[in-house]
Amino acid sequence: MSSIDSIGERKIVTFSLGNQMFGIEMSALIEIREWEEPTPLPRVPSYIKGVTNLRGTVIPVVGLAERLGWEPSAIHARSCILVVSIAGKQAGFLVDEVADIVLIKDGDIQPSPDVDISEEGVISGLVQISARTTEGVSAHESAEMVSLLDLNALSLTRQLDLAA
Repeated sequence: MSSIDSIGERKIVTFSLGNQMFGIEMSALIEIREWEEPTPLPRVPSYIKGVTNLRGTVIPVVGLAERLGWEPSAIHARSCILVVSIAGKQAGFLVDEVADIVLIKDGDIQPSPDVDISEEGVISGLVQISARTTEGVSAHESAEMVSLLDLNALSLTRQLDLAA
């Protein structure tokens, strides 16, 4: 693909929390790790599960579902940690399952709906992507709505400083 083809496109990594699909910019992703129980910390918000060691660097592990105000994710065989960089700091997000890495066009991103939510800006937009099927691509390929997270808007910086 030439650089001209890639103008106005970006890669996102998609993942699930409950029955909802989310996506984050691939450029923010450092790595995807298997779930391992973090070391708990006292007196931190309940969504901070603890800390883990990433090649000599201690990083906080955040329960993303709880951070978004949902019920905590149940740990299972496909649970994993997305290690990301937010404003120069590293953090791990517990997600239910990583789905795919997809290329989206900037023009396909729709603004998040104008509804009363407790934290504005956490969802930077919505994009519809083709859903993967286990039998392959069908004649009537289904689409799935993905909420794009703005990692900077999750305002973890203060909590990351406390946890790390």
